[in-house]
Amino acid sequence: MKKEARLILRSGREKPVLKRHPWIFSGAVRDVEGDPGPGDTVLIVDQRGDFLAWGAYSPASQIRARIWSWEEDQEINVDFLRTRIQRSLAYRNQIGWRYPLRRLVHAESDGIPGLIADQYGDYLVLQLLSAGAEAWKGDIVHLLAGITGARGVYERSDVEVRKLEGLEPSQGVLLGQIPEEYLKIEDGGLSYWIDIRRGHKTGAYLDQRTNRLLVGQLCEGKSVLDCFCYTGGFSMQALRAGARAVTLVDESADALTLAERHLQANQLDQDNVELERGDVFNVLRKFRDRGRRFDVIILDPPKFAPTASLAQRAARGYKDINLLAFKLLNPGGMLATFSCSGGISREFFLRILSGAARDAEVNARIQLHMGQSADHSVNLSFPEGSYLKGFGIRVDEEV
Repeated sequence: MKKEARLILRSGREKPVLKRHPWIFSGAVRDVEGDPGPGDTVLIVDQRGDFLAWGAYSPASQIRARIWSWEEDQEINVDFLRTRIQRSLAYRNQIGWRYPLRRLVHAESDGIPGLIADQYGDYLVLQLLSAGAEAWKGDIVHLLAGITGARGVYERSDVEVRKLEGLEPSQGVLLGQIPEEYLKIEDGGLSYWIDIRRGHKTGAYLDQRTNRLLVGQLCEGKSVLDCFCYTGGFSMQALRAGARAVTLVDESADALTLAERHLQANQLDQDNVELERGDVFNVLRKFRDRGRRFDVIILDPPKFAPTASLAQRAARGYKDINLLAFKLLNPGGMLATFSCSGGISREFFLRILSGAARDAEVNARIQLHMGQSADHSVNLSFPEGSYLKGFGIRVDEEV
């Protein structure tokens, strides 16, 4: 590592750093001294040369450096990473998010920029999304395995965001052995099969665990439409709570097959379960045209806007799908709707929902405010870490 390299910031651009925001954008950099390579540790100073922070350099990214530490005497080395990982694990234990399913490291919010580490029983799945995390990959893998006692570590850095860092997608076994097929996990009285190698994200949507319980508890005796259902997490909780009927919709045949397997394995009542494969927008329009109605509708779509630059274009998709859902709700019904798009703020999402309710000509009110599970920690100096927005919206009964 070329620790002597320096990033000198423009006048006035040190303010976010002083407020402990971990990103240095390219426009804030006046000069680069030395010859740092991708992931190298650089000294970040203000225009006078006064110390601000240590960061990981990323010459290909608009985020030119991600801060490791604001302590001038801190050395960025294996001991530093070990301490950060141990602190992350201790936090999860403190808040009660223990084995077998949890996010162990949530990138910048845990002080390890660009590193996502999820635990599925005895196995870890990593995403390395920054040049700094990539540079320390070998040490990170061995530290995580040693601290957790994991039998295997798998990489799922097969995401587009890596290209913004000048990194190619990467996937494969990093340490030990990983099951070739599905991994079975017992959690909260339910059995799950997780596809570490091919499943969404790192294999499952761990960030929705709390919300699945919250929404499921409101489904007793209700007819439920679970859109973008993936492998049926929300549907399982709805049926477990006593839902009268559940319709699962997803584009993926493999996801629906696994959802059906989950329902069978957990001995959930399938007499009134319907699996519908297709594009959710088209399926909702078909249901509307056929006059179908539901008591609870769940919308958990993939990212429509990964960055703020795409927010306006994505807003139309979010409005259309929520407008359709409002039209399919029975009076007194509830829409549980989510956005995981980093480019869509909670306030903007709420404005989109307000417009959808208005166009659907329904009187609706917020019953639940939801976000990502607590193991997906959010540091107050890094609000960008809070990416999942969710609302439970109750439509008034007709009078």
